[in-house]
Amino acid sequence: MPIEQLTAGHGALTAVRTGTGRDLVVLHSLLADRHAFDPVLPAFAASHRVTLINLPGFHGSQPPLLALMDAYVATIEDGFQEFGIANDAVLIGNGFGGTVALAFALAHPERISKLLLSDAAASFPPEGRKAFAVMAEKVADSGLGSIAEIAAKRVFSPAYLAAHPEKIEERKAVLLAIDPKAFQAACKILQEADLTPLLHRLKVPTLVVCGEFDQATPPPLNKAIADMVPGARYVELPGCGHCPPLEQPEQFIAAIKGFVGL
Repeated sequence: MPIEQLTAGHGALTAVRTGTGRDLVVLHSLLADRHAFDPVLPAFAASHRVTLINLPGFHGSQPPLLALMDAYVATIEDGFQEFGIANDAVLIGNGFGGTVALAFALAHPERISKLLLSDAAASFPPEGRKAFAVMAEKVADSGLGSIAEIAAKRVFSPAYLAAHPEKIEERKAVLLAIDPKAFQAACKILQEADLTPLLHRLKVPTLVVCGEFDQATPPPLNKAIADMVPGARYVELPGCGHCPPLEQPEQFIAAIKGFVGL
């Protein structure tokens, strides 16, 4: 499967592209890079032109100048413009990428035709905000490698991680490739973000998918989005953690194929 390398904003934003057809844009999680979508990429690319955007701090995308959600939304808008993404695109976001995708959809509903959120939150309760503060502090003190085990436990379900203990080292490799300042900026944004009051305004068809055992953005946070966005649907994947495309690719595809048009 041929992969095209893309850059926008004079190299500030990077992405990869494959497939042909209607545009499908993917925004990855903070604890996983775009490769978390590798298991489902062939299914996406069979019917869509897929653009996987590297969020700031990942794979050459520059860290944001300001730790603000508006800065991320503007960066994604630049990517849509420069990568020639059509206004009927499907936007998919997982984790932090899902929160960014939600903010983008609220700011630019005219740029997409469908929104698919996987294990995302419009806002976090105090314990969730505290978890991001703790991770950011650990990264500041000891580097990204210090949160590898925490990240693995947040990304994968307990049963999956018990069966695949090597995934802790895999998370460490992914984390060590992230710009620490960008990670800390994202943690700050997630602590402060509150898109909940705006959800009733979202007019884009929306599907929310969540793993049953997601410890990063638990099902109630995902259900809250589906409950407040007009016409949105919620699907829960039994036994899955925070990143369904990585942990349960076949189940993830089965859950979204009708909505996305795969």
